[in-house]
Amino acid sequence: MAVKVLIVDNSEVMREVLHEAIQDEFHVIGEAEDGQGAIEAVENFDVDVIMMDMVMPGVDGVEATRKIKQLDPSVKVIFCTSVTQQERMKPAIEAGADGYIMKPFENSTIREAIVDVTT
Repeated sequence: MAVKVLIVDNSEVMREVLHEAIQDEFHVIGEAEDGQGAIEAVENFDVDVIMMDMVMPGVDGVEATRKIKQLDPSVKVIFCTSVTQQERMKPAIEAGADGYIMKPFENSTIREAIVDVTT
């Protein structure tokens, strides 16, 4: 069974990069440009993993993760972020993040992160 992945980033270019990196191994069920879109996707679709940006306008990745975990704790959230300071990642972890990868990243790093949270 293919892992169903939602890509959430306010940058269209980053969404395209992530999509290209994983589409051969995972089922990309959709994309959202902000946290509110991610929440709505989880309410309406069967999502296994979310590749989530941290800093977005409106509902940011941390708040979206908090709400998504309340809706469906089984959804795995992996942050794709350029935030390098551990203290800035702490709220994401407290919100329920299952993992994170640092931008810039290799395609193999993205795929490995998804496998890590789904096995």
